[in-house]
Amino acid sequence: MTSTPTTKLPAERPASRPAAEEETFQELLARWAGRVDAQIERLYPGTPAGCRDAGSPLMAYDCGGEPTDCSGDPAHARVGGRLHAALTEPVRYLVGAGGGRWRPGLMMAVIEVLGGDSEHFGPLVASMELAHTGSLMVDDVEDGASLRRGRATVHTAFGTSTALNAGTFAYFTLDRAVRLTVPEDLVLRARLYDAYLAALRAAHAGQALDIQGHRTEMDQAVRTEDAEPALEAVRLTHRLKSGAMVGAGLEAAALVCGVDDRQRTALVAFGSAIGTAYQITDDVADLEGVVRDGVVTKQVGEDLHNGKVTMPLAHAVARLPRRRLAPLWHAVRDGRADRTTVLGAAAELRDCGALEACVREAQSLVAETWSRLEPMLPQVPGTRMLLDMARHVVQVNRIA
Repeated sequence: MTSTPTTKLPAERPASRPAAEEETFQELLARWAGRVDAQIERLYPGTPAGCRDAGSPLMAYDCGGEPTDCSGDPAHARVGGRLHAALTEPVRYLVGAGGGRWRPGLMMAVIEVLGGDSEHFGPLVASMELAHTGSLMVDDVEDGASLRRGRATVHTAFGTSTALNAGTFAYFTLDRAVRLTVPEDLVLRARLYDAYLAALRAAHAGQALDIQGHRTEMDQAVRTEDAEPALEAVRLTHRLKSGAMVGAGLEAAALVCGVDDRQRTALVAFGSAIGTAYQITDDVADLEGVVRDGVVTKQVGEDLHNGKVTMPLAHAVARLPRRRLAPLWHAVRDGRADRTTVLGAAAELRDCGALEACVREAQSLVAETWSRLEPMLPQVPGTRMLLDMARHVVQVNRIA
């Protein structure tokens, strides 16, 4: 991508919803979240005894590669509680802290639009949310974060080793979910695994770039007044780290519904755009701060404090003269800038229009992919809701 997109989202329907319609939309999101949570309970039960059906810590694989219930084995029975505490409870702790559930909600909505049974494929949907939860646990360790969703991070509450092990263990939940939902279709199972593993590899590549940071690209951008190196680096990171897994969720929905390759490709692009756009607007939220239900979940300028190059900072290259941009960048470049410096930098980025540029770019990503996808979808009542959900994620939702 070499320039900031300019396409705008289609006009909202209507520009301001009546209160009753807004409530209906919120109720729909809540209903999806409730269904997802019920499936999460199935895969990650609240008690060790419940793991017999879900399979998490009390399932083993025989020599043929098939899962075998080991809950009756005396050795497994003795350690069942320990395994539940080490593998299930840390994940449930973060799941219980909230989260928008928009990723699985979007996946369910797509399955329904395509004529599939979202209830039957509920375990598959929930496994994608659990994988996302696991990735947050690992990310928080790597980022040294202390808060997530307004409460102590998992590694703070349970210890680093437990958080890393339980977080990566959550990635494998998809295997059990696939066996529950498509037990006989080996070809479909293989395609689901391929899509998921490709996205998981992409997400880890994106995280690697995120950990390394983009200081070199930002140094070059400040020196040359050319924003593209920094913008392209951050866009790629967001697309890999956040876009790929959302795209994989919609690819899974397409696969289980048996749509053709054109529809599947368009759905993957739409999901990837939503995930990438969400991350861009999360960068914006860093400069605004986020309060949910009276609890601060993101302080203003956390990324600036850590010397992280985000989309607003990259977009500021074209919007601030070098005499103002260079001191701003060098004040935050190496991290640990004091609060006054961070707040001043955040205000300058807001005032120069960098935040508006980010929002426009996020909106355009969704609009462009939606314009290609919409003609391929069945014209049913739920189709338009997909765009409503995407808009909600990009413009409103800031809960990871």
